[in-house]
Amino acid sequence: MLTRQWHKSSYSGHEGACVEARLDATSVEVRDTKDKSGPTLSVGFAEWHRLIADLRTDRM
Repeated sequence: MLTRQWHKSSYSGHEGACVEARLDATSVEVRDTKDKSGPTLSVGFAEWHRLIADLRTDRM
């Protein structure tokens, strides 16, 4: 479950090629763990839920 704290993907390996996500007031933010001060991608809740559903059913 996402919170306002950054969470690393459970599928991330130990080599640092990871993504992190967190809740914002109106969206979900995603960033590269290797560049924590770099840009983030912000997507709406509906789009986030569609992405997760697609990933879980391997539709991507």
